[in-house]
Amino acid sequence: MSDPPESVPVNGLIDLHSHTNESDGSLTPAELVALAQQVGADTIAITDHDTFRGYEAAVPFAREAGVDLIRGIELNSRLKLADNREHRSVHLLGYFPSDQPSTQFNDWLRGARDERVNRNRRLADALQRRGVDITVEEVEAQGRSLAGRVHFARILVQKGYAKNSEDAFRKYLDESAPSYVHRESQTTQEAIGIIRAGRGIPVLAHPVRLSLPRDVERNAIEELKQAGLVGLEVYHSEHPPALQAHYRQLAEELDLLPTGGSDFHGAPKPDIELGTGLNGNLRVPREFLDRLRAFRA
Repeated sequence: MSDPPESVPVNGLIDLHSHTNESDGSLTPAELVALAQQVGADTIAITDHDTFRGYEAAVPFAREAGVDLIRGIELNSRLKLADNREHRSVHLLGYFPSDQPSTQFNDWLRGARDERVNRNRRLADALQRRGVDITVEEVEAQGRSLAGRVHFARILVQKGYAKNSEDAFRKYLDESAPSYVHRESQTTQEAIGIIRAGRGIPVLAHPVRLSLPRDVERNAIEELKQAGLVGLEVYHSEHPPALQAHYRQLAEELDLLPTGGSDFHGAPKPDIELGTGLNGNLRVPREFLDRLRAFRA
């Protein structure tokens, strides 16, 4: 959607990072739109992992509710740091505020979903080798074709292998866990190029998760800017005020568009609220949305 509906107020909350149950959130697209209306979020972006299904299902509900809906997506990638043989998992947000994704981009997405299914099979095998009673079929019954680690975590909790989702990730699913299985994803630079070629705007999500010293972090983000990165997620539920200030300054210095969103998932992350984040730690300025739209205009 290129322009906000005329009925949308101009002083409501903005949230440019949210998920539905079409990926790893708990709310249906209709329920997410209803929640946006309830909390006073007049603009939201649905950024499900590897799919636009949540956005597409939400369009008629958003139109009826007067909620300005932004098409977005979240993609996994791997970043190789200089002088480091290991790859780090990096998430990119792709925004399509005015242009439809290209046919080539949608074709590529189908391939990414196929790789997700393959990774799930390998992860189930790895867990079974560690004596965990779990099958890919029961995981996919919860997450369908977009099943992922959060759905593995739910089953691990249900079967008593973990106390909660955080415990499941720590023991079995995080990159440091013995049973972790990586996805055969593109490099971050390649993923940036794929989003740009698909008529989208690539943004580095929750940069705090890079877990890098400030100088290394800056160099890494500067290299991604040279590869075509357009924006940096300044406001996020994992960014306290000091980090928000740091990333806003970094975005300004590197001439990147600042963006922000709660990374709302619903039940999987119960402490994070749509529009306001963790304990009310974010409020995305409308200027961020205006600049995102102006980039395409």
